[in-house]
Order: sequence, then C-alpha cells, then structure tokens
Amino acid sequence: MRRYARIIGTGSYVPEKVLTNDDLSRMLGEDIHEFVSQVIGIEERHICRADESTADLAVAAARRALAAADVTPDEIDLILVATDTPEYISPATSVVVQHRLGASNAGTFDINCACAGFVTAIDVAAKYIHADPAYDHILVIGAYAMSKYVDWTDKKTATIFADGAGAVVVRASDEGPGFLASRLYADGQYHHHLGIFAGGTRRPITEQVLREGYENKVRFHQKYPPDINIEGWPALIHQVLERARLTIDDVRLFLFTQVNLSAIREVMRRLNLPMERTHTIMQKWGYTGSACIPMALDDAVKQGKLEPGDVLIMCASGGGLNMACVALRW
Repeated sequence: MRRYARIIGTGSYVPEKVLTNDDLSRMLGEDIHEFVSQVIGIEERHICRADESTADLAVAAARRALAAADVTPDEIDLILVATDTPEYISPATSVVVQHRLGASNAGTFDINCACAGFVTAIDVAAKYIHADPAYDHILVIGAYAMSKYVDWTDKKTATIFADGAGAVVVRASDEGPGFLASRLYADGQYHHHLGIFAGGTRRPITEQVLREGYENKVRFHQKYPPDINIEGWPALIHQVLERARLTIDDVRLFLFTQVNLSAIREVMRRLNLPMERTHTIMQKWGYTGSACIPMALDDAVKQGKLEPGDVLIMCASGGGLNMACVALRW
C-alpha cells in the first residue's frame, strides 16, 4: 500500500517582548519606519528575553501543533528542527526539544539550510514517510532566535531580524496525495554574503573575536543580487508544478520566506496572481528566518485560507545560498 505524507496540525509561537519600528528609530537615532514598513513590510517584531532560547520557542510551537493534530508526544517517531540559531553548537537542538516534550520514541536531527531549513525539512519528512513504514508521525519545527546575534547599532540587521517558531505534524496516510513534489537548490558562491562567521571551526570564539564584536554577530558582508528571489522563486515554483503535473491556477496559496514584502509583491506580479493568493506575517512578527513559513502557514490556517483539497506551495530561500520549494495538497 502506498503511503502519503499529510500535514495534520500546525502551531506557532512568538516571544512576548515587542520591538516596534519607533523603538528601533530611537535606538538607532534615525527614523527607519517608512522604509522598513513600506518596502520590507515590517511594523514590529518579537524578541526573546535574555533567558529565552531557540529550544524554548520550538517546544512552545510544537506543543500547539501536537494539540491541533490531536497527537501525543509519545506517538512522534521523528523530530526535525530547522534552525541556524541552535541551542548549542553541540548537541543538536532537536534532542533538547525531544526531551522537553517527552517524545521518548522519537529519533531526532537538526537541519541547517539557514532560512530554507523548514521547507527542506518538510521534503525530508515526506520522503521518510514514503520510504519507511516505521515512520507514521513526524514533527517538523522551524525555530529562530536571531536577536541573540544582532548588533543593535547595525541598521541593516537590527531592522529585520526577529524571533519565533512554527511547527507542523506530518502523518502517514493511505489517503493521498498530501506531499506532491519538491525542488531543492543551492549556489555556494554566496556563502559569505550573510551569516554569523565566528563560533565555528573556521574562526572559533576568542578574546579577539569578542573584542572586535563583528563576526560573532549576524552580518551582511556583501549584497545579494537584487533579483535573486524575484527570479529564483518563480523558477523553483514552475519546476515543482511541472513535477507535480499542476498549473499555477491549481494552487490556492503560496507562502514565501517573509524577508521582503516588495519582493513577494513582485513575484506574485510575475506569476500573474493577486496578493490574495499569498499570506504575509512580517508586518506583525518581523523576519523569523527558518520559522517564518510555518508561522505563516499556521496563521493562514487560523484565518481559514486553506480548505481540504487545496494545493499549497511553500517556497523559501536562505543564506548560503539555499532555496527549497514544495507542493502539498491540504
């Protein structure tokens, strides 16, 4: 019997602390509100407390997804955590989440494709379910606490990044199709454009690194080509639709990495689609990296934007460069 991978529950979580554009204008000593709200699309963002971490966010979102799916932690066979702001360098954040949830039967591993991690993890989860009957329930989480790495005097990063988590429960089903098709893409020539470049083996944390206070923070080292998402996302979408034997008109909802509202508008224009066919959350939650697409999905579900049988496209990009796109039937 063929096994299909279906999302049966969603959940999301943001920290309580809110940082508005006006707050940042005061911190930076200049008015950033007009550009950040109108071009990027962000009005405010949520930021972790000093004692709040990526695993805290992940666990909170996971519990909500499990409740929505009516699945208990001990029914979970595998936990995938997509993050590039891990709890520790080692061990994996996913094993911390497993312990806190009490998911004693679950295997775990982390996925780091920067902000494309969650969509990549959905692809992985679906293929586990397709390939191995031992996996019936997989918990997929995108979690992000990038505020821990922000230099709050750096306008390029302080205005964008925020914290949050989103999660879904993927279940094996004999009623298809659920997961339809995917495409992963990478271009490593951009690996030094954006990132946190100290703390790994290339440049461990030293007194000098901390004194300089530069590479231990998230930085844009070089500008990406301005059309990298505007051209890359439609290309991936068309490839996935071809693999799924679908057309643009078959898709009910498109979810994109929530990094720039202007880019999403232009992509929808190039696809000849109205903005009503996408859903954005950056205005209220800022840019939450690998968490932004599952957070947008949970928000869209709560607003009734997906009905059984609808086709959903999730298309993500992240530093590296990594991109990922999946098509699913709801």
